[in-house]
Amino acid sequence: MDFSPTAVVDTSPGGIPGAECRPHGSGTTNRKPRPVRARTTRRAAALPIDPSPKADDELIARAMALLEGRMRRDPVKLSSPLEVEQFLTLRFAGLEHEVFACLWLDATNRLIAAEELFRGTLTQTSVYPREIVKQGLRYNAAAVVLAHNHPSGNPAPSNADRMLTSALKSALALVDVLVLDHIVVAGTQTTSFATHGLL
Repeated sequence: MDFSPTAVVDTSPGGIPGAECRPHGSGTTNRKPRPVRARTTRRAAALPIDPSPKADDELIARAMALLEGRMRRDPVKLSSPLEVEQFLTLRFAGLEHEVFACLWLDATNRLIAAEELFRGTLTQTSVYPREIVKQGLRYNAAAVVLAHNHPSGNPAPSNADRMLTSALKSALALVDVLVLDHIVVAGTQTTSFATHGLL
């Protein structure tokens, strides 16, 4: 009679099912069990962090692009001063001179463009209402958020800031552009005219 090879399972106490396979009727084997090697997991080496100013600038630029893209897609975000303040804080980060910027919006408060219009010195910048009105017409904007920075680190609006805001609000109203807010940025601190009832 022909016996075909079959698997024999070790069922002795302490035996491991499937640990030994041999042809039926071939007798015992003197093969020594192989030592079991423990598996070791190799951790990936941590990526080096570049502390250079250039790396910081690149990171800030990427964050600004993400926030600006979000504001373009989602008009609800612009109804919250916090979202705009975060964007402007990144945009003005590290500047040692004053900059005046405008965020132009459409009728649904979706961002059309964010641009810096005027650049000044450490303590002041010259702002021309006529140029701002021209830009509003150029973008066919329905609303705008005004913004500028204080490199001194004090986010409190000056009397000149309040007078300028009032003048811009009146000038833009003539071409049906609504001023939603004027935000002053000083480092990581901000002041919103709308939140403080200054509009």
